[in-house]
Amino acid sequence: MVLIHQVEQGTPEWFAVRLGIPTASNFAKIITSTGKPSTSAAGYMDQLLADWLAGEVTDAVEANYWMDRGTEMEGRAREAYSLITGHSVEHVGFITDGKRQWGCSPDGLIGDDGGLEIKCPKASTLVSYYRAGKCPADYWPQVQGALWVTGRAWWEFLAYHPALRPFIVHVERDAEYIGKLAEAVEGFVAKLTEAQEALKEWRM
Repeated sequence: MVLIHQVEQGTPEWFAVRLGIPTASNFAKIITSTGKPSTSAAGYMDQLLADWLAGEVTDAVEANYWMDRGTEMEGRAREAYSLITGHSVEHVGFITDGKRQWGCSPDGLIGDDGGLEIKCPKASTLVSYYRAGKCPADYWPQVQGALWVTGRAWWEFLAYHPALRPFIVHVERDAEYIGKLAEAVEGFVAKLTEAQEALKEWRM
């Protein structure tokens, strides 16, 4: 069972629904693209615990040029994707499992079985994606994580730069990797729950 939360991404409502739970964009901090435990897991847990204790995002990442640019260009990238593929893209805010233990913020859902992840990198990075010809390893946990959370069959990774041709890769579910990811995230959440119980007296 999945829950679709119709909140606009980046709003206080969106931050509230994802507060203190692991999300697909950060699954790489729990498990690497090769299926090994990430060395960033402990720090990520402390971050989630801090937000849970405070009841709000405590150390928001300051926007930089590339983050602002990505936000600004996402709509153009989505339009380019629809034009190229003929797919209509449905906007959603946040998706969780039925117990709201983990979630993802898709850049779009496609039909009944697909989804979309958009990145707007600098031109040289996009060229490196051309050369590799596959979904970048940095985003493999996020894409497979979104497939796991949503239960969908496929995802498309889109890298967009206005001066270059869009890079689109079709990604199918990797059952073996998703099994490892599910085990890692579920184990992480179990430890997170234990830590919350131990720290509840410090909650604001």
